[in-house]
Amino acid sequence: MAAQGASEIAAWTALIEALPEPVILLDPEIRVVSANKAAWQILPALRVGEPLTVTLRTPDVLDSIRRVQQSGTGETVEWHERVPVDRFFEVAVAPLRRASAANAIALTLRDLTEARSVERMRVDFVANASHELRTPLASLLGFVETLQGAARDDPIAREKFLAIMRDQTRRMARLVDDLLSLSRIEQNLHLRPDDPVDLALAVRYIVESLSTMARDMGITLRIDAPVPVMVTGDHDELTRVAENLIENAIKYGSFADAGGSVEISVVASQTDGALQVRDHGPGIAPEHLPRLTERFYRVDAGASRAKGGTGLGLALVKHIVARHRGRLTIESMPGEGACFTVKIPLYNDPPQSPI
Repeated sequence: MAAQGASEIAAWTALIEALPEPVILLDPEIRVVSANKAAWQILPALRVGEPLTVTLRTPDVLDSIRRVQQSGTGETVEWHERVPVDRFFEVAVAPLRRASAANAIALTLRDLTEARSVERMRVDFVANASHELRTPLASLLGFVETLQGAARDDPIAREKFLAIMRDQTRRMARLVDDLLSLSRIEQNLHLRPDDPVDLALAVRYIVESLSTMARDMGITLRIDAPVPVMVTGDHDELTRVAENLIENAIKYGSFADAGGSVEISVVASQTDGALQVRDHGPGIAPEHLPRLTERFYRVDAGASRAKGGTGLGLALVKHIVARHRGRLTIESMPGEGACFTVKIPLYNDPPQSPI
């Protein structure tokens, strides 16, 4: 009988090992009989022959196992693990009829972490986008009502309010434009651009177009891009990357009213073309660095909005670089400025077809 039980366990073990999802087999005393490789990866402390309660101390799952043992009917519960990182699992608890033992239990775990993360991002995105649009819309509505009422015949107030309304409208237009760009890039994220683009030429064009803004803010732009650097990509999107990084450095890369400089370089290695934008401003605290490319994340929300920022610039950069199969790195220390580096694979001439 023992030999029959051992061979049966071996058969179940071989079966669950072929399944992609984590599966754990338990005996009637809720001891671990077997588990597949996927289950060991999630619960490395599992030990065959030990009670599951030694490794898994989630009351909802353990209570579900006891209910299934009593009723003989399977059910599903959720398990939220908070350490070492937040993880969500759906646990299917099912009775397992075996010739050598009744009321054994099979646990099947489905990882919901990514789905929950995407859902949370979607909810946060809608909330943030609504908030960003609500503020200028409320401002516009207030000024329109004022111009229709108390300031109807006040030319000074009218000019002042119209100027603010123009700025708020431009802010909403920039936000909508960035949202549409982000959506378009995400839709094409799986399609890698394959055109030759001179990264140095695109960056020089952006530096020239932003020179007036830099001069008005007391910023000196220094560029080192003397030779063509041909990368594989989309010209408009790479121009957008350069524009966002250099404009951010101009706006936020200097101490208040102190001016400063922004250094831009484009160089080629054996495999990549690299755009580097360095400023010498207040820098960024370490705790902010991992979140800089999140949508609507701002180190200083007030300063960003005051300077016309939408909170989507670095998110756009991240997605464009990902679509180009490139890399974005950010280095910064408080008081020592910040350095943003984008690397894009070089363009290789396609082989010519023989005639």
